[in-house]
Amino acid sequence: MAKNRRRGGGGAEAVVATVDGGLAELIPDRDRPRGWTLLIDGAPQSHVDLDDPAYLSFEYQRRLGHAVDLAAPEGRPLNVVHLGGGAFTLARYVAATRSRSTQQVVEVDAALVQLVRERLPLDPGARIRVRSLDARAGLAKVPDGWADVVIADVFSGARTPAHLTSTEFVAEVRRAMRPGGCYAANIADGPPLAHLRAQIATVAAVFPELALAADPTVLRGRRFGNAVLFASDSALPVAELTRRVASDPYAGRVEHGRALADFTGGAPPVRDANAKPSPVPPPAAFR
Repeated sequence: MAKNRRRGGGGAEAVVATVDGGLAELIPDRDRPRGWTLLIDGAPQSHVDLDDPAYLSFEYQRRLGHAVDLAAPEGRPLNVVHLGGGAFTLARYVAATRSRSTQQVVEVDAALVQLVRERLPLDPGARIRVRSLDARAGLAKVPDGWADVVIADVFSGARTPAHLTSTEFVAEVRRAMRPGGCYAANIADGPPLAHLRAQIATVAAVFPELALAADPTVLRGRRFGNAVLFASDSALPVAELTRRVASDPYAGRVEHGRALADFTGGAPPVRDANAKPSPVPPPAAFR
């Protein structure tokens, strides 16, 4: 059962509820009257502004948004698969910026889906279907070549589950994508960046074109943080992506080509047989 507690911006009260993945909190944004941040067990998951769903607050969500923006000319509808729902931030963004898009959201936490639907309702006119399934099981239901964009942002207890880190999983992503489509994955890691390097190698074993966007301090292994990996079977718009990432409020860097291969450092691809969850974030990661 959801409970209200402390007040935030505009007098709104925070909402606390137990969901399948832990303790969920919806915290009102003091600067945006209808803005909310979703936390699971204290880890920030999503930010939503119901008045402006095209607003992306978290830096990694802005970078995932770039994948949507660059997937087709402005305004053209897209078929998008979201693996991991959270508060449906990116699905709302697609609906706001590309009306008539058709979207599938796969979120295993049915209690979280119910909480978000009740407290942060989706636009009833948006073509968004939500499946309460494991991400890989939900992906298997997507028809071959259906998706223009596949976004992976899946965390359980602040860690990406092991079965979503393998070449077999990425091969399923490619199967579901149309030729020329884009895959964008949110990857969390810290020094020595072994998980991030292995994930780049894993995706490179399936897709020929890759680019990585992250804060330079994360890429240098100085702190735990998020990196967004972009992949396609066709050339990525690296120049425009680089410009956008450098212009973000929290400016980032884009690596691709030889520099990205050098960064990977010969890490081997991950297979189902030896897959592990992403690392546990350090205690100070979300302070």
